[in-house]
Amino acid sequence: MATALGIDIGGTDLRVALVGDGGKVLSHARTATAASAGPEAVIAQIVALAGSLTSPAGASNPAGIGIGSPGPLDAERGLVQSPPTLAGWHDVPLAAIVADRLNLPTALDNDGHVAALGEWRYGAARSASTFAYVTISTGIGGGLVVDGRMLRGAGGRAGHVGHMVTTDAPLRCVCGNLGCWEAMASGTALARAARQAVAEAPDSLLARLAAERDVDGRLVGEAARAGDAVALALVEAEARSIAAGLTSLIHLISPQRIVIGGGLSALLDLMQPTIEAEVARRTMAVFHGVDIVAAELGPATGVIGAAALILAPDRATRFSPRTHNEKVSP
Repeated sequence: MATALGIDIGGTDLRVALVGDGGKVLSHARTATAASAGPEAVIAQIVALAGSLTSPAGASNPAGIGIGSPGPLDAERGLVQSPPTLAGWHDVPLAAIVADRLNLPTALDNDGHVAALGEWRYGAARSASTFAYVTISTGIGGGLVVDGRMLRGAGGRAGHVGHMVTTDAPLRCVCGNLGCWEAMASGTALARAARQAVAEAPDSLLARLAAERDVDGRLVGEAARAGDAVALALVEAEARSIAAGLTSLIHLISPQRIVIGGGLSALLDLMQPTIEAEVARRTMAVFHGVDIVAAELGPATGVIGAAALILAPDRATRFSPRTHNEKVSP
């Protein structure tokens, strides 16, 4: 059995998994990311978690390591450049460091790209040659596959879909720009709108729930499913904001399918009628009929997609121990 280690570096959680044929997770480990402690602390966590995973009986040693990291990064040079969710990371040669410390060939890519690769190889986009993967959680990220190839762009930095400008509202994004899709439609944006709604409607079910728990997308979804009018209005507005960005993606790459992942994908069943109606209203008629579906791989999307950089790559730069320059193709 071919296996690979998949590493998913998140601003909150760090996940490592041993992944086998068909994208099956054979063993896994997770810890809170030492995001504020600098790159050496996180790299030490990666090495420790990877070492804690033992290969099940009958499985071969890993063929390599795939890493999905927040961007921006330079996948071709294996550098993590300056992700806003990881403190102190500036041109860190992560792929080369991990290759040396774990003595395995290592590939690095943007976390949105690896999630798209996972869904393409093993999940909701298996039959698509052109599709967009969009993850909507704390922020918005994604990956684009066009005519059977991942769209990576110069330095592997394509696919930062959350930073398309979709509104002229003066909403400041974490990137510093105004009007980004992420600032308008992310889970963070939904939570911000929900906190304002709670203040304005203190007698709502949402407000009662918020008195005991943090206000986030999950709380909004719970209140909406219970029929709370305030929460339902928030879900409706969120769906319209999501549709604005999807419209741009549809006009840009003409996808067969759009796959929605991330924490807010749990609300897709509530939002889908509005998203589809709004997308149909905004797009030219020849672009109608794009499937909009939920991701299939769930919380394991990142580690499965990272492992796919080794097991089922589109194309990638693989860094070997000591040489750090082996180029591989599918």
